[in-house]
Amino acid sequence: MASRVQLALNVTDLDVAIDFYSRLFGAQPSKVRPGYANFGLDDPPLKLVLIEDRGRAPGSLNHLGVEVGTSDEVTHASARLAGAGLATTEQFAAACCYAVQDKVWVGGPGGEQWEIYTVLADAEFGTDAGPADAGRSPSACCPSATVATPAGPGR
Repeated sequence: MASRVQLALNVTDLDVAIDFYSRLFGAQPSKVRPGYANFGLDDPPLKLVLIEDRGRAPGSLNHLGVEVGTSDEVTHASARLAGAGLATTEQFAAACCYAVQDKVWVGGPGGEQWEIYTVLADAEFGTDAGPADAGRSPSACCPSATVATPAGPGR
């Protein structure tokens, strides 16, 4: 699989958002779960994630990412980012947003959260954190890590 950029948006009405993006991209979602949907698009190469969260502004950014094909690519990205002096948080076999993933998080200069990840398998939401998370919305999970953002000149 070639890499593709991920854009995760907060939406207030998942059904309306699915309808709009299905028509915009001429494609149906790859996965739909309560409060969550994603589109794995080839043209343009994009993973569009919709997270229903009535507490956040509709259309606001939830997080960004780059989906890669293998765990080795995640490990390589983590080493490259750390080598570049960026603070990272790694998660392996993390169950979040209805998938088991290996990922590394990095914070952008504006506080935006980026993940570089690969999907290992489908999962039930909240599998990682246990039964106490049953019924939580995907917005409580994604992004699942917060990392420091670079500051100062020359970031």
